[in-house]
Amino acid sequence: MADGSKPKRVRRTKAEQRAETLEQILDAAEYLFSRQGLHGVTLRNVAQLVGVHTTLLHYYFADKAALFEAVFARRASVTSGRRMDALDRYAAEAGDNPTVEGALHAFLDTDLDLYIQGGEPWMNYAAFCARVSNTPEGAALMDVHFDPVVLKLVSILKRALPDTAEEDICWGYHFVTGALMNTLARTGRIDRLSGGLCHSDDFMAVKARMARFMAVGFHTLESRRSAKDQ
Repeated sequence: MADGSKPKRVRRTKAEQRAETLEQILDAAEYLFSRQGLHGVTLRNVAQLVGVHTTLLHYYFADKAALFEAVFARRASVTSGRRMDALDRYAAEAGDNPTVEGALHAFLDTDLDLYIQGGEPWMNYAAFCARVSNTPEGAALMDVHFDPVVLKLVSILKRALPDTAEEDICWGYHFVTGALMNTLARTGRIDRLSGGLCHSDDFMAVKARMARFMAVGFHTLESRRSAKDQ
């Protein structure tokens, strides 16, 4: 400072310190769970990454399952809320004429944008969801946090495809979410298979292609049903 005095340190409240510690714990657990899954991580692993004693984790969480659920829920409300808003806006804009591709763009692009813009923390969460989505504990949390937005998408797809069987639309969504989870996992396999032409962390390239590609699949199911009915 001009008068030579030292700047005053702003003392954080205990509540602010606790909140910061909690975020550090959740970030560390998210990183570890994204790479090793629920059963490959211990509370000691998380504590060591944060640089605290394991007993501190028990202050915030009863056990590893509670920590796992907290990691899942922290960002789930953000991604689910953003996609629900996007689908609501699309439904209002499309009125009586929604399209499969339009609905998929609202659902997929909004999520991919979040990972692109959110940087490494959100990319870790993406990999975390991809890893746990095919486990019993992960699927149960998917039901709780993501069913409303998925059912919203399905309802729009039904309006866009009035002549398509509901089971075909459900299977179509199943294939979409499978491709999405494989993308979020960022395994690097597409990098090797393509000889470097494609990169598993290039979500912009995925965004430019996925909704359009998946829309064709839905329409194929629609056309096959129409042909059977003739």
